[in-house]
Amino acid sequence: MILSAGRGERMRPLSDTIPKPLLEVRGKPLIVWHIEKLLACGFEEIVINIAHLGDKIRDFLGDGSKYGINIAYSDEQKDGALESAGGIIKALHLLGDKPFLVVNGDVFCDYDFDANFELKDKLAHLILVPNPQHNPHGDFSLSNTLILNNANIKYTFSGIAYYDVKLFQGLSAGKLPLAPLLRNTIQKHKVSGQLYKGMWYDIGTPQRLENINTK
Repeated sequence: MILSAGRGERMRPLSDTIPKPLLEVRGKPLIVWHIEKLLACGFEEIVINIAHLGDKIRDFLGDGSKYGINIAYSDEQKDGALESAGGIIKALHLLGDKPFLVVNGDVFCDYDFDANFELKDKLAHLILVPNPQHNPHGDFSLSNTLILNNANIKYTFSGIAYYDVKLFQGLSAGKLPLAPLLRNTIQKHKVSGQLYKGMWYDIGTPQRLENINTK
């Protein structure tokens, strides 16, 4: 699932007319980088949630056939963006009953998505990255492969994770942020993770977009 429903307030004025996932990074819409990488890594089906200017995303990508992959849409345009957990909950009927990958639509990276990832006894597996300048204090800690809420060293959540459907089952539909749900599950020692030190950027502002396009 590619999370693509956000308004992109920090990306204004660019996001006033173009949904953030369609902004071009190095000559190609950001979301197309994800789609091509997912296909190369063995994924066959993608779910994209849409809200702000969502029809532009759907019109541009279509059903995915031009990329050789199947795309289904979870439409939040009438609901208003439901935040990350709320968006996933609304899309559960499209995601099936097996563990699934979620990636934020506004990150640019060379991480190799794993189509056969096994969660084992965990409910989630988070990909962490070294802290960028805009998030110097990090989000979560890592002890071997176990995610902790607080320790001496924190890393930044990349916006890439694998989830078990059981993490979201039974939760009410509606606007719901992901962080509190993750932190509660982390307290139960049910979240694993890893540190990825490869190329990763959060394309959250016009300045960051300009920076990545001039490198």
